[in-house]
Amino acid sequence: MNRILPLDPTQATGKTRQLFDAVQAMLGSVPNLFRVLGVAPAALDGYLAFNGALASGTFNVRVREQIALTVAESNMCGYCLSIHTCIGNKVGLTAGDIADARRAYDKADKINAILKLARKIVVERGEVSDAALEVARAAGLTDADIIETVANVAINVFTNYVNHVARTAVDLPDVKPGDLAASI
Repeated sequence: MNRILPLDPTQATGKTRQLFDAVQAMLGSVPNLFRVLGVAPAALDGYLAFNGALASGTFNVRVREQIALTVAESNMCGYCLSIHTCIGNKVGLTAGDIADARRAYDKADKINAILKLARKIVVERGEVSDAALEVARAAGLTDADIIETVANVAINVFTNYVNHVARTAVDLPDVKPGDLAASI
């Protein structure tokens, strides 16, 4: 049960209504996460702007979804695992790709390094070691890739924490943290 009640899109007005319309156009619905963020329009607007900026970065949508899955699993966020599993399926990630991303793994060395770094950033609260950065660089990550990884981790930590605080009701097929067998 939600601890912060999601805003009903039919009751939204002004800027919030415009933002909900943009989410509806993008996703085909206004999932509960966005409805919770809509309670604070500046938070929803900021999230959508940051997400849009990252979409114009160098990481394609598949890599961004893999990072989201790695971060959600690391933070044990069932809502984000659920939504990013759905989005991952829509952008061509297989069930195996999704399970691998939750484990911070990909068969491509560079993407694997991105996911490993993302998990380290979460687990180590950003205090990654010099050795971790050397491993990332040895796998082909540039400084720009490292910063873009941090940015993608940050936006996903934001939504993970919103969902933890709000206890956002899952309005998608429910994916449980730690239940990797169910994602295969």
